[in-house]
Amino acid sequence: MNRRALLGAAATAAPATLLAAPAIAQSAPEIRWRLTSSFPRNLDILYGTPEMIARRVAAITDNRFQIRVFPAGEIVGGLQALDAVQAGTVECAHSASYYYTGKDPSFSFFTALPFGLNSRMYNGWYRHGGGAALAAELFAGYNTVAIPAGDTGAQMGGWFRKEVRTVADLQGLKFRIAGLAGQVFAKMGAVPTQVAAADIYPSLERGTLDAVEFVGPYDDEKLGFARVAPNYYFPGFWEPGARLQFMANRDAWNALPTAYKAAIEAACAEAEIDMTARYDAGNPQALRRLIAAGAQLRPWSREILSAGWKAAHELYDEIGARNERFKAIWDSYRRFREDEFAWFRVAENSYDNFAFTAAQTVK
Repeated sequence: MNRRALLGAAATAAPATLLAAPAIAQSAPEIRWRLTSSFPRNLDILYGTPEMIARRVAAITDNRFQIRVFPAGEIVGGLQALDAVQAGTVECAHSASYYYTGKDPSFSFFTALPFGLNSRMYNGWYRHGGGAALAAELFAGYNTVAIPAGDTGAQMGGWFRKEVRTVADLQGLKFRIAGLAGQVFAKMGAVPTQVAAADIYPSLERGTLDAVEFVGPYDDEKLGFARVAPNYYFPGFWEPGARLQFMANRDAWNALPTAYKAAIEAACAEAEIDMTARYDAGNPQALRRLIAAGAQLRPWSREILSAGWKAAHELYDEIGARNERFKAIWDSYRRFREDEFAWFRVAENSYDNFAFTAAQTVK
């Protein structure tokens, strides 16, 4: 190649080279977000889940998209996470939507509903039964995009100072409980209150509360409830599965490159599976330790379960009569639940009823 041709080729290549770096920078910009969690650091699964999401997003984006996680109370309180996202105080949060039923009772559907869908059933409804579209519409009214990001699985029924054998024993009982479950227990005579995770034990210890519920053995052991209220009830019929959400400010979300949105969605899907797996692995050993330390494991009576079922469905009808959104979601959710309950009775429940006790009953 002669000198003139060489210089011409270099001149042609130079602009392309100069354009390459800015183009890459524009498609993969460096972005820094803050995330407020609804949970304290010592709850390593609940608080650790958004940390896992942040690590995965950073890895997928070659560290160009960084999310810094803050525990409840450092930026806003644990029950103000949605408010902070809606206002743009932070770009994102990790929380449970049923903490915000005071804004709209419809938020309960997307964490847990008393006598509702378990974790697997919820996945079916959310992904293939219309739930995702209903959730998107609800959260859009709060300037928020929400992505499922963790599920605890079925929860326990809480810690009580005294035994609770009948509905009469619930009368006047001061009970920390979240979501619509509080209204269900109010119908049965209890006095429900919603308290953030970090404040539950002090309230129980001071006697402000007679009973508390949180998640299950793994977390409950860390929070020390058994030291004050030794009666540990099961099941948590108001939380057959409890879904958490990654909540992003809508404007901040819309400003993200498509690849960064995909990174968050992928990280949340991974975290969702991992949270359930971690609880399933940790709860059995924690329950054994709690019982060895003196916790009294007690089943809810049929009377209380039946009263809870009736109260819950009365409540859904009452809310639906005055809240069109709630009624529309409940209609979708209930139809799906009817099919799922029928199917799970055939396959899952029949297997569980035999296999879970076979080691003790088959001789």
